[in-house]
Amino acid sequence: MKQRIALLGSTGSIGIQTLDIVRENPGLFEITTLTAHRNWERLARQAVEFDADSVVIADERQYDALRQALDGTPIKVYAGEEALRQVVQSGQVDVVVNALVGYAGLMPTVAAVEAGKKVALANKETLVAGGCYVMPLAARHKAPIVPIDSEHSAIFQCLTGEKSPVRRLIVTCSGGAFRDRSREELAHVTVEQALKHPQWRMGDKITIDSATLVNKGFEVIEAHWLFGVPAERISVLIHPQ
Repeated sequence: MKQRIALLGSTGSIGIQTLDIVRENPGLFEITTLTAHRNWERLARQAVEFDADSVVIADERQYDALRQALDGTPIKVYAGEEALRQVVQSGQVDVVVNALVGYAGLMPTVAAVEAGKKVALANKETLVAGGCYVMPLAARHKAPIVPIDSEHSAIFQCLTGEKSPVRRLIVTCSGGAFRDRSREELAHVTVEQALKHPQWRMGDKITIDSATLVNKGFEVIEAHWLFGVPAERISVLIHPQ
């Protein structure tokens, strides 16, 4: 049976990669709902291609444009935070892929967990801001939270089936755009330089957070909540490869 997916943040980099996987595995997955913040044009194209049942645009000012773009299709069009909450709790959804950016990802994760949905989580802020609430809530509702960002997904797969306690977790780090800069040089870097990640092409926010290493701090907090390991047993290894 196909897994029915609500993909939050479908127009961003992780959302696009998720749709690539769905496209390559039509016998395993189907898209029921797609959401975006304000990129209604890409959202409309995606909804038509994947025959989504519904779409949600978070920025309500873009609702009319999106509705007009999908006029003549059976796709239902919604806008706003409450609509987002309702679609993730729908009985037509098996898995919620949360690829939203920032704190906006917390509410839909909580809503999905309360409905007992499996959450494929790429939104770090869900656990950075709300880990102490979200993880016990997920346990109560028997709602699996599966990390899909690279480092935590790798750790999750390593630990699958293991019964012995974790002694130490190591999270790898590319070092970001400024890993070879001296303290003096860092005083004069520009935004443009910070946006040139040496390894990956990502959205602006996560690229800046990578350059400042704030992203890695988030990932340490995220690992703590996901795997129940104290922060003092989580370390970071600079690994540019």
